[in-house]
Amino acid sequence: MMTQEAKNVHPADIMIVTIAKLLHDNETVFHGVSSQLPMVAILLAKKMHAKNLNYLNIPGGVDSNPRNLLSYSSAGEDIYNNGCAVFPLQEIFDLSMRGKLDVAFLSGVQFDKSGNVNASVIGDYHNPKIRLPGGAGSAVLIPTVKRALIWRTKHDARTFVDRVDFITTRGNVDRIITPLAVFKYKDNELKLEAISPLTTIDEVVKNTGFTVNTQGVRVLDYPTKEEMLLIKKIDPKGVRYKEF
Repeated sequence: MMTQEAKNVHPADIMIVTIAKLLHDNETVFHGVSSQLPMVAILLAKKMHAKNLNYLNIPGGVDSNPRNLLSYSSAGEDIYNNGCAVFPLQEIFDLSMRGKLDVAFLSGVQFDKSGNVNASVIGDYHNPKIRLPGGAGSAVLIPTVKRALIWRTKHDARTFVDRVDFITTRGNVDRIITPLAVFKYKDNELKLEAISPLTTIDEVVKNTGFTVNTQGVRVLDYPTKEEMLLIKKIDPKGVRYKEF
């Protein structure tokens, strides 16, 4: 039976708190376009435990403190105008290649146990069922950033596959966060680290297309009242739900 606590929480809020806790004080952190969950999570981390985190975003804002999150794309003027400086996108790539970018938030369409990321095609590359946007910045950032944090709002056996149809990029993937679970890349493979309190081990296994070791897996916490108050203050219009 679903508890009252579970009824009142959205998977997005659990993901945001989980992501925020992965960020550390004094780190330099970047997110790109269509990144509502990381955007809110970064701002939450800066409000909680990482006040000196250096926040970079794709419009070029540095340590933006938006009064209202309005941008569906997470690339609007609301996270640019209130920054303390401007740092254009081409400098992000240079920063990462020089080993100075601590965290970059990226995504993809397929992931396999070996940590490969596909954002290019579904099916054969030369005769695909679906042609996707491609690697764009992820092809540069995942191999060069210190930690790539990947989030995905869909978790099923077509997303987590035994072998991706095409390797767009691979490299410094640290964790993959979904509404169901958190995977950590360790010892050359993705390992199930935690599951959402809204799901079960069986559901995660059923929706993952490679073998999952379920030993030692913990259950994520629900957001605290303080965390939810901060999230709602940061994002009163619910931009964080746009990805679902």
